[in-house]
Amino acid sequence: MIKQIHKSTQVYTNNKMLLLRHIFTLLLLLATVNAVNAQDRTLTLDEAVKLGLANSKILKYSQAKIDQAVSQYNQAKDLALPTGSVSYMYSRAQIPANTLNLGESSFSLPKSANANLGIASIAEPIFAGGKFKYAKESTDLLVKIARLDVDNDKDQVSYGIINAYYNLYKVLQSRKVVEQNLTSIDQQIKQSQRFFEQGLVTKNDVLRFQLQRSNIELNGIDLESNRKVINYNLDVLLGLPETTQISVDQVNTTDHPVLPLTNYIDTAFANRQEIKQLDLRTRYAETNIKNTRADRLPTLAATVGAYYLDIALNPLPSRGSYITPITAGLTFSWNFGSLWTNKNRVTEARIVRDQTLINKGITTDSLKNEVNQNYQDYVTALSKVNLLQASIAQATENNRLQESRYKSNISSATDRADAQTLLYQAQINLELAKADAGLAYYNLLKSTGKINK
Repeated sequence: MIKQIHKSTQVYTNNKMLLLRHIFTLLLLLATVNAVNAQDRTLTLDEAVKLGLANSKILKYSQAKIDQAVSQYNQAKDLALPTGSVSYMYSRAQIPANTLNLGESSFSLPKSANANLGIASIAEPIFAGGKFKYAKESTDLLVKIARLDVDNDKDQVSYGIINAYYNLYKVLQSRKVVEQNLTSIDQQIKQSQRFFEQGLVTKNDVLRFQLQRSNIELNGIDLESNRKVINYNLDVLLGLPETTQISVDQVNTTDHPVLPLTNYIDTAFANRQEIKQLDLRTRYAETNIKNTRADRLPTLAATVGAYYLDIALNPLPSRGSYITPITAGLTFSWNFGSLWTNKNRVTEARIVRDQTLINKGITTDSLKNEVNQNYQDYVTALSKVNLLQASIAQATENNRLQESRYKSNISSATDRADAQTLLYQAQINLELAKADAGLAYYNLLKSTGKINK
């Protein structure tokens, strides 16, 4: 009886341990599934751009440059503030030979002497030839230029994200076509094997379809390799964990209207940061000319000073041992040598200004060429999409006819496989062309300065 009870207890314990093991395994499996799902993320194009801009290290670095320019601007404003200084000095003199004979008269000095000297002064510039004003204007322009640098970097980062997003879209769409064609070719293989068993086709016909399937699978392997590379790069751009598997949402590829070329060029002149920056740099160069000329002018400053002179050892004031003169005045200075030593600096400043104007002309021509090139690329991409859509209809009809003829044993397996290959290639080309058209549109948008507006 005791043995039976012991045996029942052992069975109960084993069953309990087995149940707990199953529960633990189930929980571990659920945690693994959740972890895998947590690494998958579907993003729209807008979400990807916003995420990338928020995590871009390039933009954070550019923002630091703005902060530096703002600090320089504040330093330029500080130059017009009063300057002040306070100093204190103690000295002790030992005079071993302290008697001086001057013929009939003589006088003696003490054996030692103490001196405490304190000075406090404040100076306020009244006129400095406009140098403080020009310094403030120059640094203010540098702040605006730095902000435009950030806008330009923002456009570059946005386009880089869009480019990677569209490349991933192209790979994923191509992979869908591969999967669809593998399903279709599997049906053809089954059909050809059935025909072979019935004696309607040769073994070579079956091998022909199997070879076609192998080629499609090889294409699928290349696509998967490309997808991993693009997905990893996009993870880095967006600041996501490198193991995140990104799925793209449907994107608009050919729904954007085509305006006249002049519209895009005018938009570029109004919005491109490079043009705005060159305008600011021209103003900066003109301000620098004024600032250089200001070196020829005199300066005027008001000063106030207070002195404390004590001859006692104790630095604290005691009656009869100290004096406190207070001074106030104006300081006028003029380095008139700058009238002839400064002329070459002014000439150099003018040359810099002229170079900026010439550079603006060069940039304007380059901008026109860039917009025109991107415009023609977009128009060409749309034309390719239209042409490939027509070829899809033709390839689909040809594939249908060859399939019907093959089933009727009128055409060969080679003709059937070639028709399906043409349709498969046309489908791939169409998806790639659509994505290229969408990317060409954003490239055109970037060249007009409107990619983030």
